[in-house]
Amino acid sequence: MLKTRIRELRARDGISQGELANLVGVRRETIGNLENGKYNPSLKLAMDIAKVFGETVEDIFFYED
Repeated sequence: MLKTRIRELRARDGISQGELANLVGVRRETIGNLENGKYNPSLKLAMDIAKVFGETVEDIFFYED
């Protein structure tokens, strides 16, 4: 299952789901679905999110059995 650190990083940086969604060009619901493991991002979206947080894609998205 794909896991993310998006919620943790948003809290660290004080960014709402809506603000992150606007920064990367998706709907707020998409960010919520990513955080809840209900949506796998495209490579472009994953890279855009990583850029916002100044992290690598691998540091934000990872697989857990």
